[in-house]
Amino acid sequence: MSNKLNIDWNDFLTNYWQKKPVILRDAFSHFVDPITPDELAGLAMEEEIDSRIVTNKDGKWDAKFGPFIDFSNLGEDHWSLLVQAVDHWHEQAATLVEPFKCIPQWQFEDLMISYATQGAGVGPHIDNYDVFIIQGMGCRRWQVGDRNPNYKQFSAHKALLHVESYQPIIDEEITAGDILYIPIGFPHNGVSIGESLSYSVGFRTQTSQELLSGFADYVIDNLPNGIFYQDPDLKLPKDPYRVQPYELEKLQNQMIDLIKNPQLFNDWFGKHITIPMHELNILPVEPTYDLDEFEALLKSGAKLHRVPSIRIVKIENAGYIHGKKIPLPIEVIDLLCQSETLSYDQLHHEETLKVMLHFVNCGFWYFQDQE
Repeated sequence: MSNKLNIDWNDFLTNYWQKKPVILRDAFSHFVDPITPDELAGLAMEEEIDSRIVTNKDGKWDAKFGPFIDFSNLGEDHWSLLVQAVDHWHEQAATLVEPFKCIPQWQFEDLMISYATQGAGVGPHIDNYDVFIIQGMGCRRWQVGDRNPNYKQFSAHKALLHVESYQPIIDEEITAGDILYIPIGFPHNGVSIGESLSYSVGFRTQTSQELLSGFADYVIDNLPNGIFYQDPDLKLPKDPYRVQPYELEKLQNQMIDLIKNPQLFNDWFGKHITIPMHELNILPVEPTYDLDEFEALLKSGAKLHRVPSIRIVKIENAGYIHGKKIPLPIEVIDLLCQSETLSYDQLHHEETLKVMLHFVNCGFWYFQDQE
């Protein structure tokens, strides 16, 4: 199964990316759903997988969180099943992410899949991320409003934040193979017409506040010797109770110097940004391989497969995966990023084998028969 994406990326990035929403008609020609509703329901029964059911019967909103054991009491309409990070757990569904890997991957979050019955949706809301909503089977009507920082939001349910009424700038139905792109901050509401499946490829960045907090934790852990404010040229001030402007500036620069230290900042960011936002299907090897056994398996023709959607990035000449630095040359890191499967011919250098042995024992790559 292979769905081919038809997007002029240069045109899209110039005219739409984080600027305005757009419907890309027939972006996937002859679209084939990579997952069935029953398979999606099966994933929602797993404890490790984030899922929820949202209902809107008789105008009353409700939301429940998985894992679920039974769907028989939901009726035939006005309920949706939403499952996060399906790309981590379902190989065919993960193929939908592939065409979007031209966008900076450190911003990619996950593939969320929604099954909806007649009249179902999650209500009008605003997302804090950019999303490509691919329509699978069935049809949904989407109403998208313009971006406005003054929209009022309210809790339709303790787990559902909705937005007040807005004037749609898009009010259309989308069918199999269409994509609705919605930038961060634009209110939108999708309502299923009959049964439908939709696939949301989300791109999210953390707020500056979240990043600053994460960096501060890293600095505390990695700079054991405190950096103290000092002023050896101090002159007696007229008002000792007033913090002088030059003192504030020195304090600010002292903190900014930490952020501008590339050794600190780059290492923190590489480790921080590769920590997944959702559980991954990672199974550490028990018992672990030793080097001879590992090398023998590769020499026999066994291939290594990277865990689907594990986060891997490059920063300058370093690479990071799942919160760890990759202690290998950039040429090898390039290979690890670009190749989903690896063979002995690509990994035969001794140092590369040792590093890959560690990552395989951690569960980041696996031999096919481990599944």
